[in-house]
Amino acid sequence: MEIDKVLKVTAVLTILLVMPLTACAKNNGLRQGPPPEALKACENKKAGESVTFTGRRGESLKATCQEIDGQLVAVPEGMPPGGRQ
Repeated sequence: MEIDKVLKVTAVLTILLVMPLTACAKNNGLRQGPPPEALKACENKKAGESVTFTGRRGESLKATCQEIDGQLVAVPEGMPPGGRQ
């Protein structure tokens, strides 16, 4: 009887410890992919076209539409090819 209780407590504690770790491992709290503003700026545009859009901090960004992972994305000037830093 006592062993059953210990096993149940151990199982519950293991689950409680593992759940937050799996949530953190998913993306470390970082947003993945281009921001919505960069996608919207290139709607109805072609790769290579220049656009200007408002960034997340309210700043005006000059960018070029580039195809990245099958999406047309506004990549700000100064970013390396492919839009990744």
